[in-house]
This record gives sequence, structure tokens and C-alpha cells, in this order.
Amino acid sequence: MFDLRESWVPAYARHFFAVRISSSQRAEGSHGFFKQYISRRNSLMDFIIRFERALSHQRQKEFVANHVDAFEVAQCILPMPMNKQMATLYTRTMFQKFDQELIQSTACFLEPKTEDASKVVFNLSERKNWETRVAEVIYVKDSDHASCSCKRFEFLGIICKHILALFRRDQIEYMPNKYILKRWKKTAKSGLVSDANGNEIKDSTDLGLLIKRSTMSRLASDVVEDALICEEGCELLSETLRSLRVKLKLLKDGPSNNEVGESNSQTQYMKDPKRVRCNGGLKRVMGAKEKAMKRGIRHCRECGHIGHDRRQCPRNLNTPTSPSNNDESTPINLSDPLFDEFYRMHGPTQ
Repeated sequence: MFDLRESWVPAYARHFFAVRISSSQRAEGSHGFFKQYISRRNSLMDFIIRFERALSHQRQKEFVANHVDAFEVAQCILPMPMNKQMATLYTRTMFQKFDQELIQSTACFLEPKTEDASKVVFNLSERKNWETRVAEVIYVKDSDHASCSCKRFEFLGIICKHILALFRRDQIEYMPNKYILKRWKKTAKSGLVSDANGNEIKDSTDLGLLIKRSTMSRLASDVVEDALICEEGCELLSETLRSLRVKLKLLKDGPSNNEVGESNSQTQYMKDPKRVRCNGGLKRVMGAKEKAMKRGIRHCRECGHIGHDRRQCPRNLNTPTSPSNNDESTPINLSDPLFDEFYRMHGPTQ
């Protein structure tokens, strides 16, 4: 195991660029991310839905980060030209790491160790947690390159605090381009990516919406600045923008029915259907008191007026009705056999 230490001990592998990721850390990070959304108790359909949801949330976070990098500039703690330079180049996450290195570089003490015709060796001491740590920085004169024993730039891709302390000693105000990796820039996705065979890898057919908006905004800003030089330029730009706006509106709305009927070669556009209200979606729920008040208003079925019902309708009261059996004017036939049976059981009555 000691003979194979250079293959697995991190101290012996820090000169390889791995972005501080070990062989199994990438898989463990993916597992930790998806465990927030899925579990082994999910069915196959639930797994697919939750997996798509996790990817959607991840893309949304990336979209928000791209928006922040495109339209916002990070605040610099130290008012230094190099700090402002990296704030405009690096993404927000990588700039925060660089800013911490730049702040910690102020606590490093530089001391020359050896010097010859080709290189200079410095010892940088740092006091941290009641302990003094010493790093060795080598500056090669011919190639104008600095390297540190911590190998942070070779392993992570960000310049370390020890080299930044050397830059501050030599009064280097701006970061050299060879120490700025393109993968940490805001414009990392704008270039071409090729595989091992030299073939171009396309993430999508179109550029992102933010990149398109940023590009057109810069172009429009340059055109406006050029037009403000003279009055004729302002009039020309205004007239061109009006005509362009009309054309864009026609392109958005699509050709009319007449144009489509006249020419079959034109592209026919299908518009979205008109939005309608859902049935029953906007009904208001009435309370018990309101329902009772609504039931109290009745209409007569005979005349249609309010205040009475069909039994009390004046139209029915004015019509003649047939005499009832209890009316005194109706003659009673005492010779009915029913009366004979009544007399036999109860006796004669008046």
C-alpha cells in the first residue's frame, strides 16, 4: 500500500486538475441530490415523475444563476483593480471563492529564500488557528510564471492566496490571462465544445434566452449611441424602428386569412385558442341567510306577480267555484238509505 501511495493519497495527486473531486465523490454527490426527491418506496411511475421534477429544479437554479451573472455585478470587499476585474469575468460562485483567497492573502508574510538567474523562491508564512503554516512559491523569470507548493491552482483552477500575496508585493494590479480558466467565466457556454475526435458538441439548437437578450441589448445600445450624434440619425432610427415594429407584429400575429387564401406558398400559422371561463368555476357560494332570503321571494304561477302564491291569487278568487257539500243552500235528501241505517243505530234526531 505504501508503494502505491502516489495513486490514491491526495497529497501526491494535487498536480492533476480534478476540481477537488475524488473518484467516487461525483457519484455520491448525484446520489445525495436525487435522494431529496426519490426513495426506494416509489413506484416506477412516481420515480419518473420525481426524477423529471428534480431535473426541472436543477435547470431552474442554473437559469437563475445565469440571469444573476448576466445582469448583476458582485460587490467587491477590497477596492482593488484585480478584484473588480475578476468580478466582471468570474461567475458569482467562483468570484466568492477568489474573493476569499484575496482577503486571506493580506495575512501572508513574504520572505525571499533563494534566488538565481532563472528563478526566485519565496517562503510565505500564515498564522491560522494559533499555528504558523509555511508555503513555498517559485517564480520562474524566463516564463514569467509563479507556482505554489499547495498546488491549489493546478488542482482547483483558482489562484491561491500565496501567489496573490506575491502579486501584491510586485504591484501587479490585474490578473494575467494564463491564470484565468475559461470554465469559470460567465461566457463559458458561448464557445464551441469539441469531443476527443474534434466534433462539435451542441447543447441545444438555439442559444439561451438570456444570451440572446444580452446580445441584442448591446447591439441596440450601440445603435442608439451612434444615432444620437446627429438629428438625421435619430429620425432615421425612429423611422426604422417603427417599420420594424410593424413587421415584428405581423410576424407574431401571422398572415391574415386573405393572404393565406391568395398564396399557398406562404407559411400558415396556427394561433392559440381563445381562453374561456370554466363552467362553474366562478360561482359564488351563498350563505344560509342569503339562500333563505332568495327563497322568500316567490312569484305566482297564475299571474306572475310577487307577494302571493297560486292559492291566494286574485285571479282564482274572482272565478266562480262549484258549491261545496257543507253549504247551507244545498238541499239534503232525508230519504237516503244511509239515514235509515243511522236512525236504526242512534235513534231519530232532529
